[in-house]
Amino acid sequence: MPVRDLLKWLSRFTEIRSWITTFGAERPMNVQVSIAREGGSGTPVPDLSIEVDDLDTASKAMSAAGFPIEYGPADEPWGVRRFYVRDPLGKLVNILVHKN
Repeated sequence: MPVRDLLKWLSRFTEIRSWITTFGAERPMNVQVSIAREGGSGTPVPDLSIEVDDLDTASKAMSAAGFPIEYGPADEPWGVRRFYVRDPLGKLVNILVHKN
């Protein structure tokens, strides 16, 4: 994802207490790359997807920080619950959790 001012972008996300900027992991994890022509359920393709452990907490934190929720939260037929927000640079971010 192209970002003109990386430090501004990162600092905006780390201002939210429930968010953490991670560039690596101490444990093995699966990495996933998806290619899409639409975002599913008639939504646009997001610029970035971030999986979280607690979607409701993430949604409340994003709203409280002034990020506009553009879609959802919604339970999707492919087994995720998600919402979309715009980052400070206007990029569409898909925040999701896999339902068990």
